[in-house]
Amino acid sequence: MAVTKEEIFEKLQSALNETFEIAPEKITREARLMEDLEIDSIDAIDLLVQLKPLLGKRKIDPSYFYKMRTVGDVVDGLYDLLTQPEAN
Repeated sequence: MAVTKEEIFEKLQSALNETFEIAPEKITREARLMEDLEIDSIDAIDLLVQLKPLLGKRKIDPSYFYKMRTVGDVVDGLYDLLTQPEAN
């Protein structure tokens, strides 16, 4: 099943809202994770746990997220990961 960037954004927005109580209107593609949303590296791991159902059996190295600065970066990164063929 193909997933769209919009679907990823909606799941990410929901996870940020539910897990960190961030107001949905603050969660835009341009929002910076650390500066605007106050998501630190520990929070990023918690976020990955929340997104696990979206990822299925795919494994993500947490360091993959260290270079991501905005919500849009995360959406694009997850989209790229999800559109690659799954490894057996």
